[in-house]
Amino acid sequence: MTNQQTNDSSNPDPTRPMSKNIGIVWFRQDLRIADNPALHAACAACDAIICLFIDDPCDQTVSQLGAASRVWLHHSLESLNQSLQSRGTELKIAQGDPIEILQQLSATYSANRLFWNRCYDPATIKRDKKIKTALAALSPESFNASLNAEPWETVKADGTPYRVFTPFWRMRAKSLPGTKPLSTPKAIAAAPDTKKRDNLFLHSIDSLALLPEKDWHLGMMSYWKVGEKSAMASLKRFLKNSVHFYANERNIPSVSGTSGLSPHLHFGEISPRQIMHVLTQHKGTLTGLNTDEETFAKEVIWREFAYTLLYHFPQTIKKPLDKRFEKFPWAKNQQKNLRAWQQGMTGVPIVDAGMRELYATGWMHNRVRMVVASYLIKNLLIPWQSGEQWFRDTLVDADLASNVMGWQWAAGSGADAAPYFRIFNPVLQGEKFDSAGEYVRLWVPELTDMPNKFIHKPWELDATERQKFDYPSPLVDLKESRQRALTAFDTIKQPANTE
Repeated sequence: MTNQQTNDSSNPDPTRPMSKNIGIVWFRQDLRIADNPALHAACAACDAIICLFIDDPCDQTVSQLGAASRVWLHHSLESLNQSLQSRGTELKIAQGDPIEILQQLSATYSANRLFWNRCYDPATIKRDKKIKTALAALSPESFNASLNAEPWETVKADGTPYRVFTPFWRMRAKSLPGTKPLSTPKAIAAAPDTKKRDNLFLHSIDSLALLPEKDWHLGMMSYWKVGEKSAMASLKRFLKNSVHFYANERNIPSVSGTSGLSPHLHFGEISPRQIMHVLTQHKGTLTGLNTDEETFAKEVIWREFAYTLLYHFPQTIKKPLDKRFEKFPWAKNQQKNLRAWQQGMTGVPIVDAGMRELYATGWMHNRVRMVVASYLIKNLLIPWQSGEQWFRDTLVDADLASNVMGWQWAAGSGADAAPYFRIFNPVLQGEKFDSAGEYVRLWVPELTDMPNKFIHKPWELDATERQKFDYPSPLVDLKESRQRALTAFDTIKQPANTE
């Protein structure tokens, strides 16, 4: 059958225009056009596309995260819109319940297809299942855009989820780097607008009011470049300049030894598949990586381990995986010490430096994240949920899965967690990883002139000399509070229950 015959059979009346497939691509935490499975599928299946972002009131969705993340989201949406405009379309912005918006949108545009990339938190999974049922007429399709493998695929031979990272890594490494990233569409045909259709959308990204009224965010964003192009540039710069020292320098908070990709990954400005392929492009497989490169690859898969845990144990967003900790005797009257911790005024320099870095930049060095978490949970006996909530509000990379897993790890209550009795000594951590006090002096400038010997323990300085520094005394004695934590743990120390 010739092409002409095919066209005639599909459109027997040449005076009547052929019907078109109009698809909706619903962007969520996949704010890029390269290696975007939903966008790629829509371009292949549809004649015209509506690119959409919904400010969704559902808890745990990307637009409902903390203030710092909302600032990043604003700029990321602007970057995505510029990319789309350069290919012939634009990002439409809507606000409200997704089912209602998608139903109205499909009716107004005569759209007959719907595409999105999956999220893995329990609230979004529940909502997406409801949408697939309600909008079955649109033949909705969802895709994996944020992980190298699905959480339900990365299980043990008996079908149960991994709870320890090392065997999880060994299993995942066998299939990496995986399939090649999808190509970037050169052009995207936009569905034509009318005045009636325009009324479905907000006028601009500014209409979402993601930016705060006070301009505190300007200082924070001066540390970052947002968007898909910046994400790939950061990856290539890191692999060229820093990855060769990664195994050691990732622990030194005063140097730029990490990739800085976590917020880009969180918002989907870059995919883990892209990272793996750029990392291995000259090696072919993971077996060709050196120690530093493999350590970096493990960090990428550690994030996927977090998603696997979140998917299989959704209750861990709020509750400890180890149920013993539901009865843990936390300190009473926590608010004063919690506030001091949040403000970086605990009197422990490495802790305060980390908390001030977080407030100023929306990010904190990972080694220091472990130290400040251990201090909050074990020295102050404040529940990990309080720390997780503060991080969720102040981090630009407030990834729900990674954040929850990290805090449960520090608390000793999660999968593959540090034992509760492993209590980070912030003085020793500071002396080991910030020996000259460069990191502390950067973020706690009142200690600039503190002698190196006392930079991580200023309370040991002679009282007369100490008065010269406008810096608070420690909230608690480190040795006594450590023993208090161990005594508290003894009250729940029976065989672990994670069922």
